[in-house]
Amino acid sequence: MSELIPLLLTALALGLLGGGHCIGMCGGLMGALTMAIPAEERQGWPLWRVLLGYNLGRIASYSAAGALLGSLGWLARDAGLGPALRVIAGLLMIAMGLYLANWWAGLTRIEAVGRGLWKYLQPVARRLMPVTHMPQAIALGAVWGWLPCGLVYSTLIWASSQGSAPVSASLMLAFGLGTLPTLLATGLAAQKMLALLRRRPVRITAAVLVILFGIWTIPGPHTAWVMRGGHGAHAHSDDDPVVPSHETGNAHTHH
Repeated sequence: MSELIPLLLTALALGLLGGGHCIGMCGGLMGALTMAIPAEERQGWPLWRVLLGYNLGRIASYSAAGALLGSLGWLARDAGLGPALRVIAGLLMIAMGLYLANWWAGLTRIEAVGRGLWKYLQPVARRLMPVTHMPQAIALGAVWGWLPCGLVYSTLIWASSQGSAPVSASLMLAFGLGTLPTLLATGLAAQKMLALLRRRPVRITAAVLVILFGIWTIPGPHTAWVMRGGHGAHAHSDDDPVVPSHETGNAHTHH
């Protein structure tokens, strides 16, 4: 469990840092969903109830996708695809950082991959509007969760590279919770928060942090260092067996 906490915090941070992308990608949709609520219910608890329903359904879809891909963890373990998945996830994180900073928009091409699925789901979403009660909002949010999104794709591949369905689902849940403040603010038209997230210094800072995380995700010497438990893992007592160098072979080879 203690090993999972840093991963959960990382997933949560990715959701928070991706706030700028969420505004650009889902801000208009969130506004449209809010306008789909009958006018007399666009205030107070009736509005909060529906907005929470949207996001509950959306985050549930993220977790389901995490469980689905995470269930293929045997590929990462038995077929040796774990390092490859980490490389792909790291590159996507870097692309996301470049997108957040408006330095490169190549990530939008990756989002095109999911448009084939979305064209089948979009009519379902339309049939669920206008929203009049929370279960309907949850169902609409669950459909919305499959909207093509580079931020979700990159986080999903990173989460699935852990090779476990429960872990991957938990990471996507934490990621979804990280996106919640931004999208709730968008639905509630919280102008101060949205203005803060749109400020260039904030976007650049978030972009650089995401890029650094992407670089850290790609397997390298640091991966072996973490797997050995840090500097302390290299120390040994006098009672530890000393293995001759010709027997160690490639003991220091990392994934």
